[in-house]
Amino acid sequence: MSDEFKAGFACFVGRPNVGKSTLMNALVGTKVAITSSKPQTTRRTIRGIVHRPDAQLVIVDTPGLHRPRTLLGERLDSLVLSTLSEVDVIGFCIPADEAIGKGDKFIADKLAAVKRTPVMAIVTKCDLVSREKLAEQLLAVSNLGEFAEIIPVSAKAGEQLDILSDLLIKRLPESPPLYVGGELTDEPEQVLVAELIREAVLEGVRDELPHSIAVVVEEMGLREGRDDLLDIYAFMFVERPSQKAIVIGRKGERLREVGTRARHQIEALLGTRVYLDLRIKVAKDWQRDPKQLRRLGFYD
Repeated sequence: MSDEFKAGFACFVGRPNVGKSTLMNALVGTKVAITSSKPQTTRRTIRGIVHRPDAQLVIVDTPGLHRPRTLLGERLDSLVLSTLSEVDVIGFCIPADEAIGKGDKFIADKLAAVKRTPVMAIVTKCDLVSREKLAEQLLAVSNLGEFAEIIPVSAKAGEQLDILSDLLIKRLPESPPLYVGGELTDEPEQVLVAELIREAVLEGVRDELPHSIAVVVEEMGLREGRDDLLDIYAFMFVERPSQKAIVIGRKGERLREVGTRARHQIEALLGTRVYLDLRIKVAKDWQRDPKQLRRLGFYD
């Protein structure tokens, strides 16, 4: 190992749905965070680990920072802001294909108050715009504040990802590796499984539903007498009976599709056959209820 080996933490922040999770997955080289076209897909900080001969970069993907309208929203914002003080470098993600808006300025103001941690502006989704539009966006981003770097990337096209890794690692302290087992995330398997189920149900549901879905894995383990079949029992929680009907679909068709999609993703993640028992419960207005938020894993 090099005497100048570096290891440390970077976090990605930005408005909901700006490509933070997709970017982290691309840098890590595998799927460790769920992605969706729906805003507020990420609800907890998830760590992805990039291993290199000269460094170990731990990327913390955070929920989208926004002006909260529910207790859940307040908890998510608090989670993001507490993370900012615990990392070595911050990546402020702004999409190339959307004009700078109030949400970006709100976050830029929050980041301006973080004095000790360098902030890099990462312009995401560059494959979606022309060079002229990208140049205009880079100029607009430079007017948002003072950044240690401004770098355009495309996670889907793989553009400039190596350069981004280099720039992030440049800001890390000299340190031995923080994770020695070669793992790509430190998330418990049950959390990853719950997230994959939630991703599956987010596909194709109505716009008002994503914020109202929570998933809890109640039980997970190898079937007795079998070492090739994993039994998973999970509950999806929604806020109203009408939402339960949306998830179930006509004659249970949507729920079966969700179960199949989630099972395939879980089997790919864990490398074993899976039996998935998926059920739905109504937890009335859980996003605004402190007791229910704690029960579903969103702590103070």
